[in-house]
Amino acid sequence: MERTQRRSVGFFAPLPPSPTGVADYAAALLTEMRKSGSVDANPTRSAVALYHIGNNHLHRDIYNKALTQPGVIVLHDAVLQHFLLGTLTETEYCREFVHNYGEWMRPLAHDLWKSRARSAAGARYFEYPMLKRIASQSRAVIVHNPAAASAIRRHAPEAKVFEIPHLFVSPDLPHLAEVLRFRERLGLGPRTFLVSVFGHLRESKRLPVLLRAMRRAWARGADARLLIAGEFSSSDLERSLTPILRDPKILRTRYLAEPDFWRYASATDLCVNLRFPTAGESSGIAIRLMGIGKPVIFTEGEEISRLPETTCLRIDIGVAEEESLADAIVWLAQDREAAAEIGRRAARHIAAEHAVQIAAARYWEVLRTA
Repeated sequence: MERTQRRSVGFFAPLPPSPTGVADYAAALLTEMRKSGSVDANPTRSAVALYHIGNNHLHRDIYNKALTQPGVIVLHDAVLQHFLLGTLTETEYCREFVHNYGEWMRPLAHDLWKSRARSAAGARYFEYPMLKRIASQSRAVIVHNPAAASAIRRHAPEAKVFEIPHLFVSPDLPHLAEVLRFRERLGLGPRTFLVSVFGHLRESKRLPVLLRAMRRAWARGADARLLIAGEFSSSDLERSLTPILRDPKILRTRYLAEPDFWRYASATDLCVNLRFPTAGESSGIAIRLMGIGKPVIFTEGEEISRLPETTCLRIDIGVAEEESLADAIVWLAQDREAAAEIGRRAARHIAAEHAVQIAAARYWEVLRTA
């Protein structure tokens, strides 16, 4: 399609320096889309609006605008439960819950509201995504994986849903010599296997499970260290884990700006990206690590069903989760070629399916007909 055929697009999203992966995603997409047409950030008027919706307070104004001036929404999290808990009053929340699930569910709505302090880890909060209003009123809905698409269709069967895989932008990575020096500064030996977790540290990221799995791996002689990089979203979780995080085998950093993130990512040998309960999200961090050739371990689920079996590792939720994770860490720490091969296959897949140029073209296809 020629540039002159593109429609003027209004682009509404948190942008850097907002400390959220959606902001980084949006900035990359905005830059790429502008190569093919007119896209303005936060305009007063446009032919069609593209709203980026997530499950936190940064999206409050965008969510409200998407309801009053419907356009195309990008649903980065297929659960808006926590967003609505944090933005509505009890009366408004219960009314919205009833709108989604029926009058007979009003008692449950009041109970969820009263127990909302436990919502970050409570599985039942994730069972009620509360997507009906925004999905029904939008001209189209863009999601990143089949799990999110399924959630939309359950709440709004009439919605036009499009799946566009999470984008990847090839970064400028540090040279190998710089990476090796950085690993030395971190106290890592030449063969030390660095396992890393990046991003906002929520209960759903299964950190206690990972910490126990690492202890199993160390007990079995694995020359491995654990990096935990990010800010805790829960003070209770942080307090409970602080004594464990003092272990000298654990490296700890806070939020990482872009250059530092890629420095740590390049030094990483394995990224662990567990999620349960899940909000139907696709992890931008996992796509980034796969894109630069790092193996990633995911929690098994519909969210990652588009990823070929040979490009990543999957761990089932259940009684064997911890042992399976420890087995995978020990195996890859001992068989570095296997880890490297998984990373190479991951990088090829991400380049073929997730490149930002491919994503931007698919966005234009949706917007052209919305």
